[in-house]
Amino acid sequence: MLNIETSNKNKFENFKNKNNFGEDFWYARDLQEILQYTKWSNFIKVVDKAKVACKNSGNSALDHFADVGKMVALGSDSQRKIEDIQLSRYACYLIVQNADPRKEIVAFGQTYFAVQTRKQELQENFDQLDENKKRLSIRNELVEHNKRLVEVAKKAGVETNRDYAVFQNQGYKGLYGGLGAKEIHQRKGLKKSHKILDHMGSTELAANLFRATQTEEKLRRDEVIGKGNANQTHFDVGVKVRKTIEELDGTMPEDLPTPSQSIGQLEKLEQRK
Repeated sequence: MLNIETSNKNKFENFKNKNNFGEDFWYARDLQEILQYTKWSNFIKVVDKAKVACKNSGNSALDHFADVGKMVALGSDSQRKIEDIQLSRYACYLIVQNADPRKEIVAFGQTYFAVQTRKQELQENFDQLDENKKRLSIRNELVEHNKRLVEVAKKAGVETNRDYAVFQNQGYKGLYGGLGAKEIHQRKGLKKSHKILDHMGSTELAANLFRATQTEEKLRRDEVIGKGNANQTHFDVGVKVRKTIEELDGTMPEDLPTPSQSIGQLEKLEQRK
């Protein structure tokens, strides 16, 4: 059974469209329905407030609120044209910020579009980074996601440091074709004290970030209980990520080159700058 958060997320996701440039947009009539506004006249007042907020933020409302017509079916097999608006992700964000905060779906929408807008900003910024800055960015993401992974794994029964080391090793074995932390160290020529994640390129880090986020999500979603089950889940997710890389004709993580500089060295360079 879907939980409330997943159900609410699906409401926004299911009405999402793509324009000719591959950008997400929503129709105002659909958003009206999702946000539980029964009258268009009441909802359009919220849209107008969002347009003002858009202009006040230095953006053109025309870039985010595009008036369009939509044909709707009538009971007698006829149709009529009604006004509608194509809304960008940012426009939706502004609308939910100005909508009735007493509605639970509005509160969720505020979080949903804030996160989605932030993801877009990060992606646009990420594409402009060089390899070293990409490594630093993904490594920092991994630090945060691993914290959450520790919390979820602990609820599943992975309690001690030794338990977590075994749990983490299973994730590596799944992703690296049976290689555990010790074997990865040897393959990369690392010292025992070196952190594996600090000696990966951006592509390898991204694969491990995907492994961590998907394991966290699956442990939480499936309500996994028991160390053995948690370890198996981490291994299985690692295997699936590896299979995805293989299907995309990508290079297996153990075959990717080891950068000459560690994350620690890159951080020191950035501090000097």
